[in-house]
Amino acid sequence: MKKVFILDTNVLLHDPQAMLKFEDNDVVIPITVIEEIDTFKKDLSEIGRNARQVSRLLDSFRASAHLIDGVTLEGGGKLQVVLYTEPAMKRLPPELRSDRGDNRILAVAMQMKDDCQCPVIFVTKDTNLRIKADAVGLTAQDYESDKVAIEELYPGTAEVQVGREEVDRFYGQGYLDIEGDFFPNQYVTLADAGNPSHTAIGRYHKTLGRIVPLIRAPKEGLWGINPRNREQQFAFDLLLNDDIQLVTLVGKAGTGKTLLAIAAGLAKSADEASFSRLLVSRPIFPLGRDLGFLPGDVGEKLAPWMQPIFDNVELLLGMVDERGKRKRGYKELVDMGLLEIEALTYIRGRSIPKQFMIVDEAQNLTPHEIKTIITRAGEGTKIVLTGDPYQIDNPYVDSSSNGLTYTVEKFKGQDIAGHITLFRGERSPLAELAANLL
Repeated sequence: MKKVFILDTNVLLHDPQAMLKFEDNDVVIPITVIEEIDTFKKDLSEIGRNARQVSRLLDSFRASAHLIDGVTLEGGGKLQVVLYTEPAMKRLPPELRSDRGDNRILAVAMQMKDDCQCPVIFVTKDTNLRIKADAVGLTAQDYESDKVAIEELYPGTAEVQVGREEVDRFYGQGYLDIEGDFFPNQYVTLADAGNPSHTAIGRYHKTLGRIVPLIRAPKEGLWGINPRNREQQFAFDLLLNDDIQLVTLVGKAGTGKTLLAIAAGLAKSADEASFSRLLVSRPIFPLGRDLGFLPGDVGEKLAPWMQPIFDNVELLLGMVDERGKRKRGYKELVDMGLLEIEALTYIRGRSIPKQFMIVDEAQNLTPHEIKTIITRAGEGTKIVLTGDPYQIDNPYVDSSSNGLTYTVEKFKGQDIAGHITLFRGERSPLAELAANLL
């Protein structure tokens, strides 16, 4: 039996293509949703762009039929815009009969439920509105086409029990042919079944079908940074491997995600010249927010948002040498053209070739915004996405629907991508305790 899905405004602002993703079922958009979409059309943010895309898509459907009568979609379902009526409002309890947009959308959903002899499902990303819908007897659910259960997020690692001979062979010949269901660039710990302390670590090379050794950081570290645990060793291998063009690093505060990425980026661009420059950015929340209200030029406007990046670069550079003299700061690297700090606001339409690009706090981006960023990568560019899915400031995404976890899940089977989840905090004992307790 066909179902009828009624979409809330926030679903379309989150994913303009949402109306096309319900297979052969019918999709209903209340007229109130169109009115609310209209209020965002002049916004310069990603939400505004999504609003305009929704409007253009709906307008294109008018060529084949009246939206009020319903337009047949490619999947076999029907898309219909439904008008709000006063009798529909009377289907709600007295407490919900105020002339609010949410209540008018609920009234349309109740009307569809009463008039249609089929399952009617109200789809919204608004938690409170799902609660109200449930209270009036509607079936309500979140928009889940791009959700990834955070508890089931691909960690990027695996442990395999082998015999002592296999561990020794890996050390002796520098690789180990292995059979198993591994993802490309998944990190494998080979554990001796008879001696738990006898282990080896490597990366699964899908083309060769074998475990290969990690790329090790030099003894002096990368700009003074050495990996402090196994996960950070895995992260360095991803960051230093030019064949892996997309790296995702997920972890709580203090696990070293950003610091490791910047250290590797400086080493690959400033020292090895494998990339023309290190480009570091982070979302100025919300993505695309007008920076004009801050005084000064673009650099001064960005400074408060980019200060965490500056702090990490200054830490790597070291502000005082062994003789007590101040070393150069990040501004000198910027002046030399080796480092660029930029807001994601201005990335749309660009092509970024041969750069080591880091997007920090990527958990605050939607899947569509992540797609916009990754598709900017030109020839020879490496993109590193870092973030903590449990620290999200964007009200339109959560730990399961943000662009970072979505990218991890979508790219886990690709040869040019790699992922590591970092669990152990290394910033300080206090920071680690706070991350675990608070």
